[in-house]
Amino acid sequence: MTIGNPTNPLRIHRSRTAVTMVLVSMGLVLAACTRAPGSAVRSPYVSTTAPKLLGGPSDEITVGVVDGLGRVLVDGEGLTVYMFQSDHQGRPSTCFGLCAVGWPPLTLTPGHGAPIAGPGIDKALLGTAPRPGGATQITYNGWPLYTWPPDTAPGMATGQALTNLGGRWYVLNPAGDIVRTAGAGP
Repeated sequence: MTIGNPTNPLRIHRSRTAVTMVLVSMGLVLAACTRAPGSAVRSPYVSTTAPKLLGGPSDEITVGVVDGLGRVLVDGEGLTVYMFQSDHQGRPSTCFGLCAVGWPPLTLTPGHGAPIAGPGIDKALLGTAPRPGGATQITYNGWPLYTWPPDTAPGMATGQALTNLGGRWYVLNPAGDIVRTAGAGP
């Protein structure tokens, strides 16, 4: 038996393994690129096996509690939302490209006219700002809002006071003020 023999069992096994690896890789790429219409765009670092948290609309802003930070803004699933220190209050986001992959902007569901003010939210502070490509980002007290994929459950704020992708990230309290105390993040 020679290595160049096309009927060599070792060569056939390697070929099948290579084909299988290519097919699995293609399936993973397709799965990562596919999303349901109207679903929020999340970072690829989010576990797809995470359970649905509170079940609220993704474009709802409400109030949650984080140990050490107190009452902070959260989305409809109960996940902490953040502002970006490099943004300018009252103006559209400055976070695009890799920044927006790492810190997904909190955007309105297509077809929704306005964000939903949940319990504890001052509706007068809730607003929107345009993003390239036609998306509409949710704002609070003029600050564009973002999610942080490592926060996978209510009560987490691992992005608090984190310097990452061009600036510092902070939570906001229900009055719309920046909470500058350090978080428990990495």
